[in-house]
Amino acid sequence: MEKNHQQSKTSGKKLLKVVFFGPESTGKTTLAETLAKQFNTGWSPEFMREYLQKKWDKHHEVCTWDDLIPISEGQSKNEAFAENISEKIVFYDTNLLQLKVYAEIYNNGNCPEAIRQQVLDKHYDFYFLLYIDTPWEADDLRDKPHEREMMFQRFKEELDKNKLPYKILKGTFPERIKTAGTTIEKLLNL
Repeated sequence: MEKNHQQSKTSGKKLLKVVFFGPESTGKTTLAETLAKQFNTGWSPEFMREYLQKKWDKHHEVCTWDDLIPISEGQSKNEAFAENISEKIVFYDTNLLQLKVYAEIYNNGNCPEAIRQQVLDKHYDFYFLLYIDTPWEADDLRDKPHEREMMFQRFKEELDKNKLPYKILKGTFPERIKTAGTTIEKLLNL
């Protein structure tokens, strides 16, 4: 899969765009932030989590259909900011494809057409699909502790269906960092 890699161009500069993808409580945020520091570059935090946490804190409400477009807009802004401050590589703690998968899971297979189109229009170079061998940690937003295998399979199916390049990350945090770092070095040297 890595042989098909081509770096994306953003604002006239080449960036390797790497997404951390998969079920809740698998370490996406920690990996994105840690690897951004390791590679001295930017990363895009997950906007959905920030948006929904504020909604929960203020009204004790969960995500609805009407939240999906504002979430996609905030995610796109986070990504653009990270791309603008990055050199050579940028990391994404999830992306719009992740939002699409969640929208479909929680809305009987439905997702706003605008998000589906954004997913088709946006290109990322590589995905790390995070396996569920990390402990599930409860918080205000996580709600699928007993559906982790189903969620993992759904994310994997999405990558396979779209023929996107990816590697499954398993193991302890240090093992994941080592595997991801080695893979990224190879991708940067293609």
